[in-house]
Amino acid sequence: MALALQGVRVIEFCHVVMGPVCGLVLADMGAEVIKVEPIDGDHTRKLTASGAGFFPTYNRNKKSFAVDMKSASGHEAVLKLIASADVVIENFRPGAMDKLGFGYAALHTLKPALIYCSLKGFLPGPYEHRTGLDEVVQMMGGLAYMTGGRYGPLRAGASVNDVMGGMFGAIAILGALHQRKATGEGQFVQSALFENNAFLMGQHMLEGFATGTPVKPMPDRVRAWALYDNFKTSDGELVFVGVVSDTQWKVFCEAFGLRDLLNDPLLKTNPQRVVARPRILPIVTEIFATMSKKDLMAKCDELGLPFAPIAKPEDLFDDPHLNAKGGLAPVTMPNGIKTKVPSLPIEMNGARLGTRIDIPKIGEHTLEVLAALGYDAAAIAKLNQDKSVLSI
Repeated sequence: MALALQGVRVIEFCHVVMGPVCGLVLADMGAEVIKVEPIDGDHTRKLTASGAGFFPTYNRNKKSFAVDMKSASGHEAVLKLIASADVVIENFRPGAMDKLGFGYAALHTLKPALIYCSLKGFLPGPYEHRTGLDEVVQMMGGLAYMTGGRYGPLRAGASVNDVMGGMFGAIAILGALHQRKATGEGQFVQSALFENNAFLMGQHMLEGFATGTPVKPMPDRVRAWALYDNFKTSDGELVFVGVVSDTQWKVFCEAFGLRDLLNDPLLKTNPQRVVARPRILPIVTEIFATMSKKDLMAKCDELGLPFAPIAKPEDLFDDPHLNAKGGLAPVTMPNGIKTKVPSLPIEMNGARLGTRIDIPKIGEHTLEVLAALGYDAAAIAKLNQDKSVLSI
């Protein structure tokens, strides 16, 4: 089956998370994404500790072209590669690509139909030259405040701005590709961490505006529903259970023998039940404490109530839903061990978008890329000998 972006060539000058996510979205949807790396590899490959998962998570379905862009012959090869492309994406510090001769102005002159996506910490404005990190924008953009509350500022438990910033970059690219069909012209598009974080905060900004009351962080706010909490079960586990509509309240009360609560005129509406949470919660907590985690989840599933176990990241490898229909894509780690990584959370033509190309080794596709650009064996050998490229 032909994928949506088959025939689109993307040149990726990216590292860490934001840029590689943008390239990954396009690659999984069928674009040919060629990752341009230094001859010693993207430094993200070498990250350890909390960064150890970055490269293997966001670089499947890409080809690795290892080149010294500062050498004359390497620079020439990269320009030839860009001339063959539809899209360039980059997420280096402001001005870095211009210094290398690969900024938008130069490449637009080289190929006016080129779409150039720049992924940065900040869009144009007073902050545009600052170094942006997910942690930085979470702190200055209100997310860390909303997450931590009374415990103090706390970053979210994933690289939410990096990932979403990369996604919005991909969305902008898709829009530019569509527009190019009508105009024949490429364009410069941007996505940024800080503006992404502000977008996430929009609902809280307008909550405060609409209510005239400062917004309370998540740990400190009054729940919007009477039951929307974690409950301890008889085997010492935690299960989240929510009851978020009048219909669910009726089903819940009938199933758990709480007719007195169901018939109480002071608990007829959700706002009334929210006020009565101090009365309701102890009763429900006592009931759930007599049930095992398995039994409580089975009961909630049967009733159609929102529920969830409290999972850890490692639990997702064995999640039956993710494993049922392509929710986890196979990849091979640098040490040769095979594992799985989450697929894009979309389905197209009834299928998930999986792994076509395993995580590339440094320079794994250099020979293929150069040959496609018209370099013969002798020219490629000379580039390798001069250490302008690395091919394996």
